[in-house]
Amino acid sequence: MDQPVTRFAPSPTGLPHLGHAYSALFGWHAAKKAGGTFLLRFEDIDPNRCRPAFEKAFTRDLGWLGLSWPEPVRRQSEHMADYRAALDRLAGLDVLYPCFCSRKDIQDEIARAGAAPHGPEGPLYPGTCRHMDPGRRAELLAADAPHALRLDVAAAARQTGPLTWTDREAGPQAAQPGILGDVVLARRDVATSYHLAVTVDDHLQGVTLVTRGRDLMEATHVHRLLQALLHLDVPTWHHHRLLMNERGERLAKRDGAASLAALRDSGATPAEVCRRLGMETP
Repeated sequence: MDQPVTRFAPSPTGLPHLGHAYSALFGWHAAKKAGGTFLLRFEDIDPNRCRPAFEKAFTRDLGWLGLSWPEPVRRQSEHMADYRAALDRLAGLDVLYPCFCSRKDIQDEIARAGAAPHGPEGPLYPGTCRHMDPGRRAELLAADAPHALRLDVAAAARQTGPLTWTDREAGPQAAQPGILGDVVLARRDVATSYHLAVTVDDHLQGVTLVTRGRDLMEATHVHRLLQALLHLDVPTWHHHRLLMNERGERLAKRDGAASLAALRDSGATPAEVCRRLGMETP
């Protein structure tokens, strides 16, 4: 069996907490127990929320836990040309379309329709701009109107045909690329999105085992479609459990989850944190 390459890829938008620690340790052990490589990557494409101080906090706190990784660390903000190249390839396949809708426009359209198909994250994008008159679309583009780029999932799926992917715990999966609707691949303010950047990055970095939380399992269906369209390598996935608070809610920095720095300052040791998470100490 080939030695696995895993990665932990946080967005540096807050201080790392126990949920981050669990995910990082999960990926680290999955690689190291098989003689593989663990990578750290920063998904820092959001200039309004990502901060160098938070990136330093991740580096410090993961090192405190005993994790290590090869340098240099990949930062998505430094590789926009890679995502632009992928978008150009997708445009050549005629599976992208500009979306001029604001969030309010989308909400209003869903309300007017009375009902909209739902995905795991709520109502799906109703396809307003996918059906736009070509002349009107050309006018808006000529006027440099702000827009995102969406993936025409139905058109893309027709090109690829049926797809499958494998999760180490859940087993073989039939890809359902429409599960999230026509996802955004390039935002109005940033020339990429999570779905595109993470798929391109995993290929370019040679990631063979994607370890991440079960909350991202639906996204994997979309990522598998992008891999097929772009002829990228297909890894295996392992969607691990999520850490919950006492209310049964997923730990999140926006909800004030205890940071690793606070635990360290209170006297906790790396071994104690690992035991709390049910993980072996690196």
